[in-house]
Amino acid sequence: MPIYEIEGKSPQIGRGTWMAPSAEIIGDVEIGENCYIGFGAIIRGDFGKIIIGNQSLVEEGVVIHTAELTEIGNKVIIGHLAMIHDATIHDRALIGMKAMICEYATIGEWSIIAEQSLVRKQTTIPPGKIAAGSPAKVVGDVGKDHRERLANGLQAYLQLIGSYHHSFKQI
Repeated sequence: MPIYEIEGKSPQIGRGTWMAPSAEIIGDVEIGENCYIGFGAIIRGDFGKIIIGNQSLVEEGVVIHTAELTEIGNKVIIGHLAMIHDATIHDRALIGMKAMICEYATIGEWSIIAEQSLVRKQTTIPPGKIAAGSPAKVVGDVGKDHRERLANGLQAYLQLIGSYHHSFKQI
């Protein structure tokens, strides 16, 4: 996997994190422990800093960039092809596939952003809410069943990380 230093800033990768060989991690990036960084993901901290907490999942094709600061909490799931730019995403949030989170947006703890939603600049999605649409609007509350499914999905990926560490090989 390509890991690049730029202007003396190089990525810091936490213990147990698995990164796909085609992921690209650039510059001022901190990735926590036991994270999954999927195939084709680009995490680009060349203009600003990107922080990703422990046990977070950055699925295939995700793009994360920043001009200043992007902060992603612990146990966050970022779905395939999502785009994050200069945003704050709190613990245990789910960003659906192809969603876009724009500058200075804040996603609350345990919130869910539906697939292909657009969270516009400076928008705040409160904790425990479901938001959908373009632009994204709150459409419901995250219930116990949502939390259980999120926890189960995260656990499946944590097991996958273990498998990738022990038996992943190019053939």
